[in-house]
Amino acid sequence: MSRRKGRVLAFQALYSHEVGGVPVEDLLTFSWANESGIVAADSDEEYLFARFLVTGTMEHLEEIDVLIKSHLAANWNFDRLNKVSLSILRMSVYSLLYQKDTSASIVIDEAVNIAKDFGADDSFKFINAVLDKISKAAQQKE
Repeated sequence: MSRRKGRVLAFQALYSHEVGGVPVEDLLTFSWANESGIVAADSDEEYLFARFLVTGTMEHLEEIDVLIKSHLAANWNFDRLNKVSLSILRMSVYSLLYQKDTSASIVIDEAVNIAKDFGADDSFKFINAVLDKISKAAQQKE
């Protein structure tokens, strides 16, 4: 099973919800991925993992957004964040907080790679910095 594909599908679903207001229930069928050939999963486990990430992120969205806001640099406005970056951050913060079977370094590396593939030129640096701060803060609480 490729968790990478599951993460990409989850990111794309979260992005579609954020930008297009597509209901989460519709996104979780992933028919849009199969129809467009974007990143269709190779196995049911990849779809299950993507569903896990999307539903978990949406269930904890307020908490996740508060964390992101509190770890942005002073000159960054949450409401003006690029929607691609925001979707990657949300999914990754969920993983850092609730997916304890995956190390923070893997979550951050995956987020950086997705940002390199789908984000603006230097967005991966921004995402890396924010997730690193959140990860360190979470480790201090443990």
